[in-house]
Amino acid sequence: MNIEKFKHQHADILGNISALRGLAQAGVVQNAAHIAGLIVSMSATVKLHLAVEDPALYPALQRGANPELARMGQQYQKDMGPIAQAYDAFAKRWNQPENVRRDEQGFRDDVNRVLRMLYERMQRENRDFYPRIEAA
Repeated sequence: MNIEKFKHQHADILGNISALRGLAQAGVVQNAAHIAGLIVSMSATVKLHLAVEDPALYPALQRGANPELARMGQQYQKDMGPIAQAYDAFAKRWNQPENVRRDEQGFRDDVNRVLRMLYERMQRENRDFYPRIEAA
């Protein structure tokens, strides 16, 4: 199974997370417009990634001959639900510069909580899941 597109999307999303952290450290209020724009851009990639992963990757693993990958895929899919919901709420809340400016601490709290979950999830996939898929 070719998962290069998934890996490329992960790299894009991880780059956006890093850029958001940098902008927040440089000043949330001063960079609110850039932050909101980056969230909108990143959300498009996250949505595309999930839109392909759910109907293509996980079902393919379920149909495959490797029961370990099928089990892992099922668990990864289940675990992603709450992360996707948290990210969706994050993106809707912070996709406007005025919302970011209005609640700097709320934004920082959400970035630390939600983007950490997303970051850690993608790192697990990159480290544990994708290599097993490629090896199979």
